[in-house]
Amino acid sequence: MGFLLPLILGLAISLTALAGEVRILVQSSPLAGFRYYAGESLWHEMREGDRLVLVREADNPHDANAVRVEWRGQKLGYLPRAENRSVAAAMDGGEAVDARIAKLRQHRNPWQRVLIEVFVVL
Repeated sequence: MGFLLPLILGLAISLTALAGEVRILVQSSPLAGFRYYAGESLWHEMREGDRLVLVREADNPHDANAVRVEWRGQKLGYLPRAENRSVAAAMDGGEAVDARIAKLRQHRNPWQRVLIEVFVVL
């Protein structure tokens, strides 16, 4: 049984590679700043699984590692400051990154409303 998991994982990676893309999950976190940007007004249009665009803001005066999160060209917020350093470094190094809405929740706390996942694309 011990050999099945590596075999299955290898097969999954190979099939994904044949499809042209391997995506590795590198971060799962809440969306920072949701209530300050377009998130509230777009809430009813967003769906779990929707693609997000990450935009590096190296010149951001509040955070040198800032990574803006956009949905359909609208600014939703940022990757949390405490968790953005690795993704910022990957983007600065020219690595391809991708993101999606993992979970949408009706919650009083804006930090709990949108969970996003960030992937490195190989």
